[in-house]
Amino acid sequence: MAFSVYRTLLFFAALAVNAEAVELTPLVNLFIGTASGANGGSGGNAFPGAALPHGMAKVGIDVSTAPRQAGYVHDNSSITGISLMHDEGTGGNTNGGYGIFPLFPLSNCTFASCPVGIRDRAALRKAGTDSAAPGYFTTTFTNNIKLEATSTRRSGLIRFTYPTTGPNHVVVDLTNDLGRSFSGGSISVTSAGRVKLGGTFLQSYGPSNYTVFACYDFAAPQSQSAQQISAFGTYQSTTLSAPASITITANATDLSFPFSGSVSPEQAGALFAFSGSNTVLARFGVSFHGADQACANAEEEVPAWDWDAVQGASAGAWEDVLSRVAVDTAAEDATVVELLYSSLYRASLVPANLTGENPYWDSPYPFYDAFFCSWDTFRTVHPLLSLLSPREWGEIVSAYVDGWRHTGFIPECRANTKAGYVQGGSDGMIPLGDFATKYGGRASELGVPIDDLYQALVDTAENTPPDWYTVGRQNTAWKTFGYIPTNWVDPSGSTGLPTREASRAFEYALGDFAVRQAAIALKKSPGDVVKYSNRSMNFKNMWDASVTSDGFSGFAQRRFPNGTFAFSPPNACSPVDPVGHSCARGTDNNVGFYESSSWEYSFFAPHSMASVIALMGGAATFVPRVDHYFSAGYYLAGNEPGFPMPWAYHYAARPDLSSLRVRKVVYENFNTGVGGIPGNDDSGAMAALLTFHILGLYPVAASTQLLLGSPLLSAYTLRNDVLGTRTAVRVVGFDKAGLSAAPPAGAAVFVKSVTINGAPGPSLCWIDFSDIVGGGNVEIEVYGDAAAAAKAGCGPGPRALPDSLETGGFSV
Repeated sequence: MAFSVYRTLLFFAALAVNAEAVELTPLVNLFIGTASGANGGSGGNAFPGAALPHGMAKVGIDVSTAPRQAGYVHDNSSITGISLMHDEGTGGNTNGGYGIFPLFPLSNCTFASCPVGIRDRAALRKAGTDSAAPGYFTTTFTNNIKLEATSTRRSGLIRFTYPTTGPNHVVVDLTNDLGRSFSGGSISVTSAGRVKLGGTFLQSYGPSNYTVFACYDFAAPQSQSAQQISAFGTYQSTTLSAPASITITANATDLSFPFSGSVSPEQAGALFAFSGSNTVLARFGVSFHGADQACANAEEEVPAWDWDAVQGASAGAWEDVLSRVAVDTAAEDATVVELLYSSLYRASLVPANLTGENPYWDSPYPFYDAFFCSWDTFRTVHPLLSLLSPREWGEIVSAYVDGWRHTGFIPECRANTKAGYVQGGSDGMIPLGDFATKYGGRASELGVPIDDLYQALVDTAENTPPDWYTVGRQNTAWKTFGYIPTNWVDPSGSTGLPTREASRAFEYALGDFAVRQAAIALKKSPGDVVKYSNRSMNFKNMWDASVTSDGFSGFAQRRFPNGTFAFSPPNACSPVDPVGHSCARGTDNNVGFYESSSWEYSFFAPHSMASVIALMGGAATFVPRVDHYFSAGYYLAGNEPGFPMPWAYHYAARPDLSSLRVRKVVYENFNTGVGGIPGNDDSGAMAALLTFHILGLYPVAASTQLLLGSPLLSAYTLRNDVLGTRTAVRVVGFDKAGLSAAPPAGAAVFVKSVTINGAPGPSLCWIDFSDIVGGGNVEIEVYGDAAAAAKAGCGPGPRALPDSLETGGFSV
């Protein structure tokens, strides 16, 4: 026995030494998920440019064709420029968001006749020249001009290398963001090579305009570049009726276009000519406070224009993030390793840290943006941050709380610094409840005023905003009826988009569970615990037991104020909907569900899955119903409400089936190619989901419980800097034959036992957050006996099944 323990300790020590010796950034593939989403393609809208973890600046190239939500598409589309900010993996406007103030290199033209307009200058890349690593991007145009970019949090460097020493030119574009939504702005140019820009554009997901600023410097120190400015000036459309007809004016220094409520077709910007070197180095800064602040950001963060220092610091920041999951890369399957570290990378791109750049209120608290949207990220991104990045997560949670502090409600889908549209519920509530449950006792250390956090939850749960289209919930209806009624007008005058009634009820219920969990963790009023416990079960009020579909009975449905149900086909808005109903947030949504079907949302009560099983007729019906959900085509791997479904079997004591289903989902939907994400990455939601699948874990919302399965790695170590811990997870009996969509009979993919620091775990189906981040060793023994695994279920312990609220789980 002693020798066995000693050998185990040696194994974990060797793993830690091996894993930390390997440089991890080369294992990241930034081009996963960059295929075009046109014509039904699997576009992940991933951003492969230069960025820091949670960086405000995201520098990358932009294509001329849509969809281009992140600017880049891995195809042969023409490139229109390299711009300074981008979204990551989002839906929204198919033309994309941000893409502000692009640069474009030109050669073989005279200053007065260079093709500066966005259509005239567009150019193709040479095949195979796109390359990227965390903190760096490069490509080469067919005319052999090479482009490179690297960045800091709000600033960075862009370098063009030309085939000859010149004269070479650079366009600085004022008006063309990705969405072509310019509504006013200005540019100023100096002979010394400083350009200040400000522009107003339309946010990528929401109804509002936002204003942003940038600063470019071209007077690089001699130690970094020998470039010399030989000419400069501005350009603008000759007339708006023919905006592609452009006049270039040498030595002109200023252009200004007053804000207009409509989008302008204006083509305008600056043009520089350079001589003396075949390279042009540009330093940039971005800001939401003003162009002077953008210049100050550049001067502060890139003072010496030292390319190697900036790129090295960015790579170092990414090494820190990636090393929070350590594996022996030589021992593991190479594809799994690439998927793991590429996913960890994408899951840390957003939300974006705009601290110091809040354009709306002065605050000592962090300001993060790109909550795009909490509906996408609460299931996987926030729980992953809770495991690996609690300091960053604390800042993000604090930014949510500060949003409530200044607006009265928790932000839901802030994009481009403006409130976006509410998708499901007010799902920003769930990360706050999650934080209180996991880190409530360390909130002060993490900079989160915990009483404010709780009040933000209560206010968002109780109050109804004047317009719950962009923030908050329809709480008047929720509290009056215990569900969201169809065709009901709020007598208070509060308005919003009165669709998605059934799915919103399920999400409101989970939001109330998050308040309940926070109340328990923070030792708030027992009355609050009872109130929000009861309200979190209101999802059952949307259940119509009389509805049948494919031989199964009982489905969530819309409901009128008089209590009667409004029928919607359970397969409506599913991937196999024969009619093609709308399930978006618009007024044409007449089925009651958001981006999902009743077949899917009827399973959505992660806080009380025992209730769902009972409503569906018990475990004997539930298991074949989950099987049918997959086999009938109701599952879509890229759709957030379906994220937990491969793990649903756990709640019926069949983790063996979950293990097989997770592998099928991973290997049929994810890969290392440009189409390797089954849909939008959705602000890292898909990346975080895949990370959890690889680690053999799935988080239960607003709780400390994680569903446990057999990992796709033989061992890994999780590092948590706030807790000062390293938790080593070893899979005893790991079998690489299980790394496929359909493991062969006998492959060791089923959990046989779980040992936590030498003691048996309470379940074969779940593990507590404190055990997975608490330090020490976790051993998961696996085997290939399918019959024995089916019989063993979640194990014999009294709490073996994952918790459900209605059956006494998540107890006080």
